Amino acid sequence: MTESLLTQRPFSPWKQGLCWLMLLGPLFFLSYGQVNTFTATRDDVESLVFAWERSIPFVPWTIVPYWSIDLLYGISLFICTSRQELMRHGYRLLAASLVACAAFLLFPLTFTFTRPETQGAFGWLFRQLEQFDLPYNQAPSLHIILTWLLWLRFRQHLKSNARIVAASWFLLIAVSVLTTWQHHFIDVISGIGVAVIISYLIPIRGEWRWQRPTLHARRLASKYCLGGMLFLLAGSAIPCGYLLLWPAMALLAVAAGYAGLGVTVFQKNTCGNLSLSARLLLLPYLTGARISRCWFSRHSAQSNEIAAGVALGRFPGKVQQDFDVFDLTAELHKGNRNAQRWQAYPLMDLLVPDIAHLRTAVRQLQQLHRESDKVLVCCALGLSRSATVVAAWLLAEGHATSVVQAVELIKSRRPQIVLTPAHIAILEAFSKEQLCQTSL
Repeated sequence: MTESLLTQRPFSPWKQGLCWLMLLGPLFFLSYGQVNTFTATRDDVESLVFAWERSIPFVPWTIVPYWSIDLLYGISLFICTSRQELMRHGYRLLAASLVACAAFLLFPLTFTFTRPETQGAFGWLFRQLEQFDLPYNQAPSLHIILTWLLWLRFRQHLKSNARIVAASWFLLIAVSVLTTWQHHFIDVISGIGVAVIISYLIPIRGEWRWQRPTLHARRLASKYCLGGMLFLLAGSAIPCGYLLLWPAMALLAVAAGYAGLGVTVFQKNTCGNLSLSARLLLLPYLTGARISRCWFSRHSAQSNEIAAGVALGRFPGKVQQDFDVFDLTAELHKGNRNAQRWQAYPLMDLLVPDIAHLRTAVRQLQQLHRESDKVLVCCALGLSRSATVVAAWLLAEGHATSVVQAVELIKSRRPQIVLTPAHIAILEAFSKEQLCQTSL
């Protein structure tokens, strides 16, 4: 009820943005400064530097983009267009400060290069920086974390050329942490990792939802969890094993999806796009999913028309202009694929949709079909998820009078479909539900 009341209250970006700025600004300077000062008194502070970093040039003028993040930080709180966007962005910035400061205390590092004397305006900027920024708050670089989080907001509200200009400037900010001799490379890499995790865990749109998983889902979760743990163990036993942390996290996130979080782990919207944070964090898994799709679909047709302008097929290639697309994948990103219309209703791979999801998917397909002459219903391979939805649609539209007839019709057009007894059981339940509605 409280959320409902908050939603109904008018959104004032200037007033609420100012409130967040008054909270985050003092908190940032207080926590960052206190941690830095405390670490300066410790005798257990080490450094982690690659030998090649000594070849990174000191470029004085890059102190300008380095400082500019303070201005962009404030502006970002006033460009949000909804209460939810501002709240989530504020939570992200708050999490960035807390996580970074905790890391500075737990894993203290120091910057080891001696910065050359700089004169003029650039020298003045460096001297202002040195007054409150001792060389101890290093990994993960809070500057890098904030650069990523701020760029996501500006990226959302800028178009075409303005977005390119902003992207170039934010990239310059990221590079400036090295060329001002403010951070070592490990700070940058760890900062990027933390930034992506924060933006993934606090999505601007959508909610994290959990529901009790089925036995089959729990088994799949266990397998993905085991895979993630094996990557972690391998990473701890081999040189440069920290590189395996990425695929480990991706597999553990997918395991969480099968354990009850469902399709929310992919953060896919109704237009078919995964969030940028999800694409980066889950990239090892998503790459494997694309490779699997290409390999197992190499001998199957792109699509087969089933009935009345509805086709069943695999996830389309770059161009799909003949059909409107009804996308049932959770793990595949639309990207720059073209279609007259693209509508997504994500379903988890390898799972049988429950009756509520099947009912919603059929309703959306019916609506899309009423507005289009040709609709492609697709999943990764066009064999299970999409076949189940099309079979249910055939029953709902009266193109088939029984589950057996619906399945046989689909198999006559696309013989490769794979419908297990569990798929047939949910279709039988859907068919009975349709008969009850007809009798009423």
